[in-house]
Amino acid sequence: MPESDTVVDSAAGPLNAVLSIPDGPARGGLVLSDGSGPADRHAWQGVPGWLAERGIATLRHDKPGCGGSPGDWRTQTLADRAAEGLAALTVLRKRAGVERAGLIGYSQGGWVSLLAAVTVPDQVDFVVTLGGPYVGVEEQERTLLARVMRRKGVPEEHIAAGLAWADERAARLAAGEDPAQVHADQARNAGDDWAATVCGRPYDTPEELGFFARMLAFDPAAVLPFLPCPLLALFGADDEHVPVERSLQVLGERLPSRHRGTNAVGVFPGVGHMLHPVPPRGDVALFEQLSAGFLPLLGAFLDRVAP
Repeated sequence: MPESDTVVDSAAGPLNAVLSIPDGPARGGLVLSDGSGPADRHAWQGVPGWLAERGIATLRHDKPGCGGSPGDWRTQTLADRAAEGLAALTVLRKRAGVERAGLIGYSQGGWVSLLAAVTVPDQVDFVVTLGGPYVGVEEQERTLLARVMRRKGVPEEHIAAGLAWADERAARLAAGEDPAQVHADQARNAGDDWAATVCGRPYDTPEELGFFARMLAFDPAAVLPFLPCPLLALFGADDEHVPVERSLQVLGERLPSRHRGTNAVGVFPGVGHMLHPVPPRGDVALFEQLSAGFLPLLGAFLDRVAP
């Protein structure tokens, strides 16, 4: 699998990227979009090689401030990330010589991929989301916080108190309050048994709260009816981060019917947010622990959208 270094232009500056192409002619391409938090161009392990063996070229790039690239991902909006995805598609098409190309995104990267496709419909031929919620960030994070607290054994009345602060925090940030002030007020909860979950990472700095605030306005259910291309949406049944049943409900109600014969949705048993067991084995590469059904379903979808 030939690989070469390249860059993707962004508002933060040129982001380091890696282009992977098949040994023979490429029949399609995918831009790989990471989830929330820091991530660099080396995060996708064996996925680019697996795709190259099946004739799919890929491009993966650093997030701003990661992997030696300029900027700071914490200052971004989803629109910024979508613009990066669209710029990466342009580079991929030019460098790999492919016409049909789309985006594949883990977690928040699924939102990025959806937004990119809706923003410039004629540039995105297909979208794949992996553990991507189809609810907004406030509902998704509230679901996660409640599940983590229950797993830790926090009493239900204390969980209610923790979620009350999470609701207040989200409302204040959505209203435009200074994240630094919200962060300062959050310190009064430090002694509560729910604070380590509700006030810990990624809510423990003003910068992270600012990033969270910029995500609050995005609602995937609102953009889904405008998706112009085929969609593959995949979930782990044991995903603690995502309300899978609610996401399936939204997909059933809001996904356009015009690509009914191509769209696909899959839920894999025994795996979590990143489609591998939770917790994963420490002595085996994560790529080797992916759900056995994931790659075959992805390959079948790509056969339909990039024959």
